[in-house]
Parts: sequence; C-alpha cells; structure tokens
Amino acid sequence: MNSLTIGRLAKAAGVGIETIRYYQRRALIPVPKTDLGTFRAYPIEIVDRVRFIKRAQELGFTLDEIGTLLTLDDGVNRRAIRKVAADRLIQIRMKLADLAQMEHALAELIQACETHGRAAQCPIINALSATQDVSAHPATSKRSAAKKSPVQRELHPKNLGD
Repeated sequence: MNSLTIGRLAKAAGVGIETIRYYQRRALIPVPKTDLGTFRAYPIEIVDRVRFIKRAQELGFTLDEIGTLLTLDDGVNRRAIRKVAADRLIQIRMKLADLAQMEHALAELIQACETHGRAAQCPIINALSATQDVSAHPATSKRSAAKKSPVQRELHPKNLGD
C-alpha cells in the first residue's frame, strides 16, 4: 500500500483527523488531490512528516518554527536550523527563569502563610487580591514587569511585603 486515507494517516501518526486537517490549513503537510471524487490518497511518507511535527512540538517549537524547519529538512542549511533551535532554547531558558521566580514567590507566600498563623489575613489571598501596579515598584524593571502576567507580577517576592 503506497497511500493512506486521512483516517489511516492519522492513526499511523498517532494524531486525530482534525490534527491532519489543521496541519494542512497551516501548510505543514500537503493536501493531496482527489481523483474523480474518490478519497484523498496521502503518501506514506506523510506519516513521518506528521511525527516530525509532533516531536518538534514536544520540544516546544511553535508551528511557525516547525514550518521553517520543514523547509530546511534537507539539512543543508545548518546555520538556519541552529538559529531556529537556538532561538527556541533562549525562549525556554526565559520561561525557566520566570518559573523559578514564580516558585520562589509561591514558596515565600506559603512560608508567610505558615508563620502568620490565624491572626493575620492570609498572605496568599492578599497577594492574589492585590491591585497594586508592580511596574511602578522601584525594584522591578519595566522590561521584566511587562513580560510577566499580572499574577506573576503580584507574586514577585519584591512585591509581597507582609
């Protein structure tokens, strides 16, 4: 069998039919032509392409980045491939730094909640309810404040107080 229906392609690649259609709309995989109203016949090689897309997504690549990688799939332009991967690595490291800040803030809130006891209002609830604009806080740079969500900004250790 040299070709697959969309259902068999999806099953072989471990995705749903709608995923195949979505990848087609995003021009990540080709849409085969139909012959006189019959089913579309997908080349068997498309299974590997769909698996490539899924593996790249698991590594955090966006579909736009994956599209770029697919145009470079012959491996000749290694500089361009490295650039896409290096850019993704930078973004992952930035996310990890944000997660580390969030972890530290939550750990401090939990510690504050444990040490304040029942006499004071819960520091976690206070931090989540606060309306203070932390971008105006002198210890917080405008660049980092602009990149964080409101909850991340509120939970930043420098903005917690008691």
